[in-house]
Parts: sequence; structure tokens; C-alpha cells
Amino acid sequence: MKRAGVRTAGTRPPLTLALPALLAVAFLTLPLLGILVRTEWGELADHLRSPGTVEALKLSLVVSFWALGLSLLLGVPLAWLLARVPFPGKALVRSLVLLPMVLPPTVGGVALLLAFGRRGLLGPWLESTFGIVFPFHTSGAVIAATFVAMPFLVISLEGALGGLRPRYEETAASLGASPVRVFFTVTLPMVAPGLIAGAALTWARALGEFGATITFAGNLPGTTQTLPLQVYLLLQDEPEAATSVSLLLLAIAMGVLIALRGRWTGTPSDRRPRPAPEAGASDTGSSDSGLSESGPSESGPAESAGPASASGDPSAPAAAEDKDPERWALHAEVTGFTRLTLDADPGTTIAVVGPNGAGKTTLLRALLGLTPRAHADLRLGGEDVTALPPHRRHVAWVPQDGALFPHMSALANTAYGLRAQGVARAEARREARTWLDRLGVGPLAHRRPTQLSGGQAQRVALARALAARPRLLVLDEPLAALDQTTRAHVRHTLRTHLAGFGGVCLIVTHDPVEAVSLADRVLVLDEGRALQDATPVEVTRHPRSPWVARMLGRNAWPGTATPEGLALSGGGTLVATDPPPAGTPALAIVAPEAVSVHRERPEGSPRNVWPGTVREITASGSRLRVLITSERAPDLVAEITPQSAAELGLADGVRVWTSVKATEATIVPL
Repeated sequence: MKRAGVRTAGTRPPLTLALPALLAVAFLTLPLLGILVRTEWGELADHLRSPGTVEALKLSLVVSFWALGLSLLLGVPLAWLLARVPFPGKALVRSLVLLPMVLPPTVGGVALLLAFGRRGLLGPWLESTFGIVFPFHTSGAVIAATFVAMPFLVISLEGALGGLRPRYEETAASLGASPVRVFFTVTLPMVAPGLIAGAALTWARALGEFGATITFAGNLPGTTQTLPLQVYLLLQDEPEAATSVSLLLLAIAMGVLIALRGRWTGTPSDRRPRPAPEAGASDTGSSDSGLSESGPSESGPAESAGPASASGDPSAPAAAEDKDPERWALHAEVTGFTRLTLDADPGTTIAVVGPNGAGKTTLLRALLGLTPRAHADLRLGGEDVTALPPHRRHVAWVPQDGALFPHMSALANTAYGLRAQGVARAEARREARTWLDRLGVGPLAHRRPTQLSGGQAQRVALARALAARPRLLVLDEPLAALDQTTRAHVRHTLRTHLAGFGGVCLIVTHDPVEAVSLADRVLVLDEGRALQDATPVEVTRHPRSPWVARMLGRNAWPGTATPEGLALSGGGTLVATDPPPAGTPALAIVAPEAVSVHRERPEGSPRNVWPGTVREITASGSRLRVLITSERAPDLVAEITPQSAAELGLADGVRVWTSVKATEATIVPL
């Protein structure tokens, strides 16, 4: 079957589109063919070796490379500003950047003359103060070429920066890297294709500049007479030589375009497809490298010789030098979209749960100082870090996908935070390797992220965060992208190492197993508010959020308490024992296994009986979960055995009766 929108063998484009397209190609190709056909190939070498042409070529190279240097010096920061910083008038600035690309070059030359000429706006002051005169000087040719060519660099690099997701730069900042260090060690390397493409186009455009140069700088041999101007002069006296020099410029331009192969705006490194892991590598280790479940990831010499001290502080490698066994409690007052007060003792792990849009990620970003949506007054240990920028807060962040820097090895990634904090290279790499060994990925230290499986990459990301010696560790769904087997292994590794962490750890998760197995406390958020902050056991037994109850696999119905039970918000009444005082907002929790399913209306003790229709049947281990809708009550899920389902003849659309005993319903006041 042919997929819609995919061209297959035998399909032809419409003639009404193909014919104009072919005419356009012919229109663009014919002038170039004219140069090739009219070139005197036998005289080509002599024309190109003539003294005037050689001199003009040398000058063109000097001017174009100077223009490229100025464009890099000024254009790279401008591109970053346009791509990363919101400010009033950005659209106007971008229009000014684009203007030289659409402005007639001679008009650009006139504008430069009126700005930097001897009677221009700045020209007299430059001449009287510094003795600088641009017109009829090589520097004038450089200024003209830069004015015309720099927009190509800015637009190309801005496009590449726009395609680079900020999480890499934010993660680098959370590891302690200053904005300048982030720019040169993370941002620029990752947008290198866009930078190279823009630089190549800028150089080629500067090499071929004519109109602005002749208008602003003149046409003086050896001073401002570049190769395009030489072509203009030769065309009047020696057309054959002009054709040969034009062919040279054409070849240079085509060479640049072929080298770029259409990558006008570049491609950030993180968009390259991830190849499959090497043979023998898996999410839980690499058999080729000697990695196994019983290897250094969990126990053995690497564990005992690792960075943990007797107190379990993961920053212990520095403890021998700093003699500082300090542990860091957390106090945060968050305002804005997310509003709550959070206190935690050192070594506490808090799972943050809630529906999409509840404010979980906003909370983490507020603690990092990375969002205007919320503000956190934050104290870590005895230090108030509220006014500090992200790179000085000692709050390490592990995004959902790890955000490993693709241009660095696993070892360089892990050592990044230490190097950003001024640790010597050898010591940083030694400590980074220790952390990689502890998390079971030491043998993969020299692999790039694209050579790691999902589980391996996630452990490297965790090692990188812990190696940065954080006081607060925030993990944003760190296991969500992993398969079940890998998730269980990484969860066990994470639990092992969080047990010795000297600060506080916050983990955003949608997985109840992670919340229960990793956390000491569970913080439930909804619409930016804290609904519940309690132990996993308490949240599991008495969830105060319908979303959390459903996440735990329970039926959850909000309503208002009555003397008999609960008037459900979705319609109907639930009879329950020991309801709260009448009028109290409450949540009814009913386990799926407490819901009985019948084909006929049941007789006897059940106080809650509703008719309904089977809408979906799914497997859950060795049992079946049956979704039943009703006009008299909210949707509910029953859990029964496959044998019971067969005896009842359950299928989609079958009418049934459901019953719940009053003693099986738990009412939680809200």
C-alpha cells in the first residue's frame, strides 16, 4: 500500500509545475554556461597569471578574510542576542541585519560614504581624533565587504541557535559554568555546522563584493581594486581576460556552495540521528567492556574506593582537601505560578508528582533560577542563594533525556562541572572516572553520547550531576525514556547512590513505583499548589488528589460529604461508612478489586449498585481491568480474573451491573 504524500516509482509531477521549474533552472544555468562557452581555455592560465589579476586576487583575499574576521567578531554575539535574548525592538534589529542583503550595493556604498566619509557623520571625528580615513583605502574596502557580507553569518548562525534547545546551556549552567563558558564550550561547538556555513557564505560574498566597494572605497590598483573591480575594468579593454577572471570567481562560489551542500542554516549537533549501540552493548552494560550486573555499578572495589566518605557525602573526594563535611538542608518559599513552602533535611529524597501542567517542572526551574513563571527564595544549608545566578547556586539538574553534550565524551561530560568550578583537569578527570565507575559506566568513558544506549547515557548524566558536588539535585523524569528492564536497573543504581547524598534530591515522576521506591516524601502538586506532602505509605493509603489515586491504579471520585456518604461531582451518590462532616469536600477512593461486576442486578448487602456498560478490557498482569461507564455514576474500573470475565461474557458494549460495599470505600477530606 502506498502511503499518502510519499512519492513512489511511476508518479510524475504535474506538467503545469514541472515546466516552469525547468524554465527557471534553464534561466539560472544559461548565463553560467555562457561563461564556460566563451572562455578562451588556451589563454586561461595567461589571463589568470597577469600581474593585475594576481594583485587584485591577493587584495581580494586580504579584504575578504578581514571582512570574515570582523563578521565573526561582531556577528556571532549579535546572532546569539537575536536567538537567545528577548528585548524591545528585536524585530527592528533583525530588519536592520537583513537590510544589506536586499539593499542595492551601490546604495550601501553611498550610505557608508555618508557615515564614514570625510564629510560623513563619523568621518571627520575619526580623522581628527585617530587619523583614520576609510574612503580610498584598503580598510574602506574591508568595511564595505563587511557591511554587505556579515548578514549572511548572522542569519545562518541565528537559525542554528534557534534550532538548539536551551536545555543544554541550562544544564551546563546548573553544573557551575558561567554564561561565557557555556557559550564557548557548549553553544558554539553544538552550532558549529551553522557557524561554518555562515562563515563560508560570508567569505564568498565578501570576495565577490563590487558595488559598495567601488562607491565607498574607490577603484585604486593595489589599494581597493579587488578582483570583481578588475573584471569590470577588463571587460572594457580585454573581454576575454574578463571572462577568464569571471570563471575563477564562479568556480570559487560554486566550490563554497558544493561544500555546504545546501546547509544554509546548519544543524545543531543534537539533531543527528543516534546510531544503534555497538555490538555487545546494552542498556545495563556492555559485555565487551566487562560490565555486568555485579560489576562496579553496585558493589566491589569501585564502590568501596569511590567518592563516598564515611558520612556518605558524595562530594567526599574534595573533603580530604577542604575538610568540610557540611551537609545541606533545603528551605524554599516559591511564589508565582507554583506557590508552596518546602523544607527538607539533608539526605532527603522528595518525589514531585501531579498531572501535566501542575507546576512540577516550574518548581524545579524556579529552584534553578531559570524561569520567570515562579520565584524561589532558596536557602541551601546556611547560605541564602536566592540572588545568585544559576551557575553559582550549586543546584545540579538532570533533564528527562540527560542532555549530555554530544561533542564531548562521557568522561568529559562528567568532568565538565568540576572544570567549570576551577578544578584542575587531571583531578577533574580522575574524580569523574571514579563516579562513572560507581555508576557502572566506567569502561564507556571515552564514548560519545551517540555511542551510548539509553540506560548508559542516563547513568552518565547522573554521574555528571553528582560529580559537580551539588547541594541540591533536581531530576526531571530521569527514567521516563527507558524501557522497563533498564528502568529497574537504573532505579536501583539511583537509589543506592542517593542513600549517601549529603544534600536534598527532588525527582519529578509520573511512575508510582519510582515515587514509592526512591522517595522519602511525596509532594503532590496541582495547578501550582501543594495538595499533599507526606510519606509514600501515607500518600498510597490516603491520596488527596484524584490524579495520584488514578496513578496508583485506584478509582477516585471527588464530591461533597453527606450524612450517608459522598455526593459525587460527576453525578450519583456513594454510600460509605464514617463519612466526614456534611458539606466537607472529599475524595472517594475505591480499589478496582473492590468493584464487583454482575450481569443481573445484585441482591444482598452492597449499598452502592449502578448499571453500566463495558467500554474497555485490558490485561494487568494475571488479571483484567474492565472500564465501565454509567449514567448514574462516574466511570469506574473493576479488576477481575479472566475466568470471571469469561463466565460473565464480558465484551465491549455489554450491559452489566457494578456494586461496591460501603466498607470498601475510603473517604479522604480535602
